[in-house]
Amino acid sequence: MSLIITDECINCDVCEPECPNEAISQGEEIYQIDPEKCTECVGHYDEPQCVQVCPVDCIPKDPSRVESEDALWAKYEKLTGNKRP
Repeated sequence: MSLIITDECINCDVCEPECPNEAISQGEEIYQIDPEKCTECVGHYDEPQCVQVCPVDCIPKDPSRVESEDALWAKYEKLTGNKRP
């Protein structure tokens, strides 16, 4: 499943540069995550980097976008052109 940024976001900007898929951008009021680009860092890191650096813990999994690990890998392959190891 992709991740979301909740309204607890303080716009600190530490998450955006950490995203290897460039899925995070500044929204109208808070940062937002493009669910079509979010792979929870599958293929890049063992854990979502945005979650690791967020100082206010406002990046949970999006319950409305449930995706299997295989689906996240498929998205990774589509975005990067790399194959799953």
